[in-house]
Amino acid sequence: MEKIPITREGYETLKRELERLKAVDRPATIKAIEEARAHGDLSENAEYDAAKDRQGFIEGRISEIGYKISHAMVIDPELLSKDKAVFGCRVLLENTDTGEEVEYQIVGTDESDISKGKISVSSPLGQAIIGKKPGAVVMLNAPGGRRQYELVEIL
Repeated sequence: MEKIPITREGYETLKRELERLKAVDRPATIKAIEEARAHGDLSENAEYDAAKDRQGFIEGRISEIGYKISHAMVIDPELLSKDKAVFGCRVLLENTDTGEEVEYQIVGTDESDISKGKISVSSPLGQAIIGKKPGAVVMLNAPGGRRQYELVEIL
């Protein structure tokens, strides 16, 4: 069985989304479908079509989240070794060209949010960092050209 790595925070966020979809969004969509049906001819009813599309999206997302939760391998970043970069760890990188330092946490795809300093383990930078030790050089081919970072510290 495939396990999906996720942080505790990401796991709890998925659980909250699943609960909201089941308790709020699904019932609201069912009500919208019922109201649209009451308007008569369904073949020319845009409200009905939109509500059915929304229902399909919600059911698909419920299924997707359910799968991810049932296959989740929750990782506690506080328990990780700091000798090399692994899923869940936070790293301090220095751009060797500019001297600019950035801090990132390596997380799952659903958790990534660059504005919060969280990058996906499957992103090019995430993949380049995994397995590296402090002092290692991390090379990244970015759309703006090649970038080189030094892994300063695993936090």
